[in-house]
Amino acid sequence: EAYVPVESSKGELGFFIVSDGTGKPQRVRVRPPSFFNLQALPLMAKGRMIADVVALIGSLDIVLGEIDR
Repeated sequence: EAYVPVESSKGELGFFIVSDGTGKPQRVRVRPPSFFNLQALPLMAKGRMIADVVALIGSLDIVLGEIDR
């Protein structure tokens, strides 16, 4: 098994690969940076108005396709 991090424009993009000894990997997991960057939103939004949350999401520069799991 191996974990390989790659620096991307939005943070660390990680690939976790598990081999079973054949030519195909047994498991492949991709760790997108936007999913983990969004985890900071509740802390950032605490005590703020709802209208401010839109600006907070924009400042995180997330990709919604990475978050939809």
